[in-house]
This record gives sequence, C-alpha cells and structure tokens, in this order.
Amino acid sequence: CEPFKGKIKSSQTFKRLCFDYCVIGAGPAGLQMGYFLSKAKRDYIILERNTGPASFFRKYPRHRKLISINKVNTGRQNYEFNLRHDWNSLLSDKPNLLFKRVSSEFYPPADSIILYLNMFEKELGLNVRYEVDIGRIRTVQSQAGRSYILTDQHASEYKCRVLLVATGLWVPNKISFIGSDLIEGYESMSTNADDYRNQAVLILGKGNSAFETAQNLLGKASVVHMLSANTVRLAWQTHYVGDVRAVNNDVIDTYQLKSLDGLVENNIENLAIIQQGGKKLSNMKRFYLLSKHLYENLKEMNSTYLMKDVLQKHEKERETFFWQKPYNRVIRCTGFRFNFSIFDSSATLLKSKKANGRFPGLTAWYEGIQTPDLFVLGTASHSRDYRVSAGGFIHGFRYTVRAVHRLLEQRYHGNPWQSTQLSATQLVSWILKRVNEASGLYQMVGILGDVIVLKGSHVEYVEEFPVQAMPVFPSISGHEISSGVIVMLLQYGTRKIDFLGKDRAEKEWAKAWKSNFLHPVLYYYQTLPTKKDMKFRPKGWPLPKPKAIHHIIENFFTEWHAPKIHIQPLRRFLEHCMQTDLRAFYAESCFSSSLTHCKPPLFCQEGYLKHHGVTRRIQPWRDSYDPVIMTVKQGASQDASEADPTFSKYLAQAGMLFSSGLKLEL
Repeated sequence: CEPFKGKIKSSQTFKRLCFDYCVIGAGPAGLQMGYFLSKAKRDYIILERNTGPASFFRKYPRHRKLISINKVNTGRQNYEFNLRHDWNSLLSDKPNLLFKRVSSEFYPPADSIILYLNMFEKELGLNVRYEVDIGRIRTVQSQAGRSYILTDQHASEYKCRVLLVATGLWVPNKISFIGSDLIEGYESMSTNADDYRNQAVLILGKGNSAFETAQNLLGKASVVHMLSANTVRLAWQTHYVGDVRAVNNDVIDTYQLKSLDGLVENNIENLAIIQQGGKKLSNMKRFYLLSKHLYENLKEMNSTYLMKDVLQKHEKERETFFWQKPYNRVIRCTGFRFNFSIFDSSATLLKSKKANGRFPGLTAWYEGIQTPDLFVLGTASHSRDYRVSAGGFIHGFRYTVRAVHRLLEQRYHGNPWQSTQLSATQLVSWILKRVNEASGLYQMVGILGDVIVLKGSHVEYVEEFPVQAMPVFPSISGHEISSGVIVMLLQYGTRKIDFLGKDRAEKEWAKAWKSNFLHPVLYYYQTLPTKKDMKFRPKGWPLPKPKAIHHIIENFFTEWHAPKIHIQPLRRFLEHCMQTDLRAFYAESCFSSSLTHCKPPLFCQEGYLKHHGVTRRIQPWRDSYDPVIMTVKQGASQDASEADPTFSKYLAQAGMLFSSGLKLEL
C-alpha cells in the first residue's frame, strides 16, 4: 500500500492505508504522542473508536470530580516550575495551551478535561481519525521488516511500522466469587445519591473509585461499609498519587468516630453473597454476606438459605466472619484492566506480574517484552512504576511519552536523545536549575533521571532518561559512556516514620541520606550498571549501589539553593567524582593562580585563560603608577620581562607569552 498524505475523513472507505506510526487512542497519552510526532514531521495517524477525544473521561469518574491538582496560583511565572503543580496539562511548544484555560478549580469537573483535550487537538492540528474501532491487531513479516496490521469494524486495514498503544485501562476489573452476579458495578451504578436514601450499602474495594462512591453516598445511605483484602493506603502516607486522596476520605472519619460506617479486611474471593430466601431481584433487595466456607456447608445441606438455617449453621460452627444484618446494595469498585483481547497471537502482549496482571508487561523503555516496535503509552504503561511514581496519570505519563518519542527518534531516525553540552564548571549551576525547576524529575520520582555523561573538562547532560534502562543507555540514547556517569533523580526516603510526627523531617545537612521527603540524589558510576546489577539492586532503590552517592537534604519549600547546606556539599561531591576543582574564581584569583601554579583551576582554564590572561580596557586604572603596565604600553622596544625580571619568571612558569604593545590590567 501507499503512504496516505493529508487528513482522513470519517466517512472515507479504503482497503489499506500505510503509516510509519499508528497511535491507538485519542486520550491524553495518544494526543501527547501525536504532538511530538507532528512536531518532528513524522508520518502518523491517531485512531479513536469514539466520536471525540477523551472518551474515558466522558463517563469516568462517575461522580464527575477529578482528583488531579490544578494549582493555578503558584506565585511563579516559570513554565517548568508551574507544571509541577498542574496535573492536567499536556506538553507543547505553546505556553498558553494549558488546562487553566478551561478551569481554575483546584479539583476540576471531569467535563473540563474533555474541553481541554478537544482544544489541544484542534489548536495543534493533530491527525486523528474518529469512529475507528480496532478489533484485531496482528503482525506480518516482509523483506522490508516487521509491520503491524490493524483491522477496524469496517474491515479496513491500517499498516504501520511502529505501533503505539494508548488505550488506557477501561475494562472493568471483575472479581469472581459466589454471588458476584448479584452485585452492581462502578461502571453501571446510579450516581444519584437519592437512589440510596436510607439504604445499607456494601462497597467492594478501597481505592479511589470506592472512596469516591462512598463520599457521594454518606449523606443519604444509612450505612456504608467498605471491604477489600488490603487496608486503606492513604496517598499522603505512601507518596503515591494512586492511593486514596484526602478529598474523598470522609468515610474514615465516620468510621473512626463510630457513626455507622465502617471498613473491614477480607479476601473477596473467599466470600459469598446470598439473597434472602433465594428470591428474585426486587426493588428492596436483602443481601447477606457470609464466608465461602459457611456457604459450601449450607449447600451440602441442600438448604434454601433461609436466614434461620444460616444462623443455626453459623452458631454451630462458630463462624466468625458473618454479618447478621442485610445490605440493600452491593457495589463493585475494584478498578479497571487493560484490553488484551484485540491482540492476535502474533502480536500478543504479555501480562505484567504487578497489579494482578491488569497491565501489559513492558521493558524499561515501554516496549512490549515480546513485541518489538510495539510501545505502550499512558495509564497502561504504569506497570513500570506501579505504586512508585505517577506514570499512570497525566502529570506523569506526559513525560514518559516524551521519553518514548526521544527513543523513537534515536532508533528509527538516528537523532540522539536531546542533550546539552556543558563545561564542567557549569555543572553545579545546571544541576541546581534542574532540581529547582524541572517538572519531569519532580513528577516521575525515581523513574526518570538526568544522566550526566562525564567527558573530562566537559559533560553531556541528558535529561529525563528512564533510569531502569541504564544498562542499555548507549543504544537507547545514542550517547557513549567512556569516563563515568552521574545519574540524578528525585526520591523519597524509604524509612517507616510517622508522616505527621514531630521528627518527620531531617534537619541536619550532614545526615541528608536520612531525608524522608522529596530530595535530589546523585549516583556516580565509573561503568554502567549491568542488567544483573539492576535486578539485584537494594530493595526500594531505583538504581544499584554506585561507586559514590550524594543526597541533598530535604527542604520544606522543595528548594535547593542554600550556599552552605545545598551547594557546597554538591560541589564537593562532583569534584570527588570528576577529580577536578569546580570552584568559580574572580579574575584576580585566576591571574594569581596562573602565576603560582603549573595547572590553574578548571574555571580559570576554561574562561579566564582563553581570553589570554587579562582583559583589555581603554583606560586601565593605575596607568601612571604601575611600571609593568607603563612599560608594556610604551613597549616598542621593551617587553614585560625587561621591566621586571621577577615578573618574567612567573610568566614563564605559567606558560604565558606577552607581546610588546599589549595593555594589561592588574
């Protein structure tokens, strides 16, 4: 087939179209990748099964309130810094194409994300085709190499060299147990709180969707109980944004203050839900919860499950897990799964071992483990940082999508990962700028890091590289390692503490390694860590043990620019790794050092001495008083050595030659 040029109309029919890149899904991750591909002028198409972008947000969250922060007022004008506190905007080269244009609410309504993504797609002119429901994905092999064939509901086909899957998690995660067919799902439950007036409600799950549901029912339901195998994990304790957010946890108050609501732990698969007397569903249902063990014993008795039979069996076996009071509603709020069903056996994505297989298994650079040239973007790529960082949410995956695009540019187009060449003497200032402003490091904690490739008096500064891929850094980034490497990222501490206790923060800079809250950490390696090193790294560490490590002490304002406790220890660490003096000097100090040392400091070599030692000035001060200056100014027949033999000796030591007629300023 021939590559297609231009926009495709929804009504257009064809047999097969070819593209270099196919993106499935026009959600935030798909549109973000579309922006990068469009900016690079690549041949791509975005395919979306619905009539517009952000289809997931048209239905979820069910109670229509986002929990992603939209902090419009930061007191700063710095674009990068402000993205640290803007969890809904996508990255672009238009500084005004931000989420705050559609909402200024701290926790915005869900409809605002739909407005924003529509605006993002239209203003950037992205190549999206809607109403294309991809039902099958397979691979074909030809002389040109491996390709992916995507078939839609009209049997039209799209052929692409690289497949980028950004479909998110949207398949309800259903748990099978006795009576699971009797319950309602989060995806289909009524969101009208009045429908639950004076009813007893059991919610299965203790994640954000479960707490969002409980929050909506508290004022109407008579009882709200929540059940899952795990205890509640609060985001402010775990530092993981996917855990329960404070905006939805009122039910914890009503539970602990004994106001009818409650939370309980038990494995859902080991439960049974029965309807009293086995009657058909009615408007006022009465569901009883008991253990699977008790249910099976009752089944052996061929019981009709009348409550008197249940109670008698319960008393006889002294069954401890049993509620004697019924529920009117049981609601499943157990999250979502990735849709694996569209992948043919030739393009099968393996399941990740994390989160009970809800995510696809991926390499450290977001490529399918057994599917070369197939990358997973957005929420579905969260298996790489599940319960560690923000890669499952917009404010995290906008950066991992950019990382994947940089990899694509290197692998398929020979463009090395974006980097900055710096003099070693600029490194301290550059690092301080990054830790105080960069949003990618701030959001993708412990996952994306800045890689500093050491090259003697210079460094190559590579930004926001997925650090779990460090063993293959040269092939992914296009930058070779010869003289060592420093990896810098932001991390939380790993110690168990009282997160609101008196001693929660470390105050002594010499014990910065004990910092519990977000702080920069630098790892120095003489050679790259291997895959084996990564596999057996210490628990909770993002990287293996390095040759040297440096923690910059945590700061209440998350700002690191104090001269004595932040900057000086950082400089000394870099000097230790690079075996050179990184201090900055005044011109007079460089001049003095040049006269008294065979090898002046690097700062003087790179700057001051490259300007031939001293600066020219039209009217140097002390002209009429300094014999050296006067001699050289007049000097058609004299040079500085004739004026002062001692001065000549120092010039020779410094390797400096001064021609007659040169004006000097001391």
